[in-house]
Amino acid sequence: MFFIRHNYLGYGLLPIAISNLPYTINNKNMSKIAVIKTGGKQYKVKEGDKIQVEKIEGKEGKKVDFKEVLLIAEENGKDVEAGTPFLKGKKVEAKILEQYKDKKVTVIKYKNKIRYRRKLGHRQQKTQIQIESIK
Repeated sequence: MFFIRHNYLGYGLLPIAISNLPYTINNKNMSKIAVIKTGGKQYKVKEGDKIQVEKIEGKEGKKVDFKEVLLIAEENGKDVEAGTPFLKGKKVEAKILEQYKDKKVTVIKYKNKIRYRRKLGHRQQKTQIQIESIK
């Protein structure tokens, strides 16, 4: 199928084939998105995304499967599958890129007039993952 798109370039109209553009009309380049649950939080992901989640056991380079998938849909909003609460038989595959500690969070406790002061620090352990496929 060949479509013509016209752009006004000052003196006239110039036809441009849509096949030369970075997108297609029939949405073949649309990717899937998913909502997964891990570490008590929910994340909206698509293939190729790099996200930071709460610590997941495993070494760098290891594959991880997320079976708690809440929703899978096309990026344009069509073809939506929602679970109650999870989708059966669906999973999101990811690869562990890095295990690290997050920035330090300082907690200060203070009570006036009784000389009570406490200062604590905490560094949350995190895992950076890359989403490889949504099935």
